[in-house]
Amino acid sequence: MLNTMEKRIYVLEDNDDIREIVSILLQGEKYEVFAFSNIAALRSGVAKGKPADLFLLDVMVPDGNGMDYCSELKSSPVTARMPVVMMSANFSNEEINKRCFADDYIHKPFEIDDFVERISAQIH
Repeated sequence: MLNTMEKRIYVLEDNDDIREIVSILLQGEKYEVFAFSNIAALRSGVAKGKPADLFLLDVMVPDGNGMDYCSELKSSPVTARMPVVMMSANFSNEEINKRCFADDYIHKPFEIDDFVERISAQIH
């Protein structure tokens, strides 16, 4: 069985309820979760914390766009190989792929089992 406790996920989600649900789901799968409500807080957390095993990014946040942050991650030699999963209720997978090279896309609202399986598939 995969030991997920050592796997670290950085979550960007501005909706408090969704951020809490996502965190609980991922912690229930034994991931170490660091959740942020905006890009500035995420940047600060990443700079102070240990490297991520996966980034889970909402597209629309108050201080920017998760797709732009995804593009930054994918263009940096340090983070280019780290999986990035985008989440959105307002954008399609095709739209996201035109703007960033995310490893997967989860449409909100999501089905819990599908959500967990998609994250697990990316973080192996």
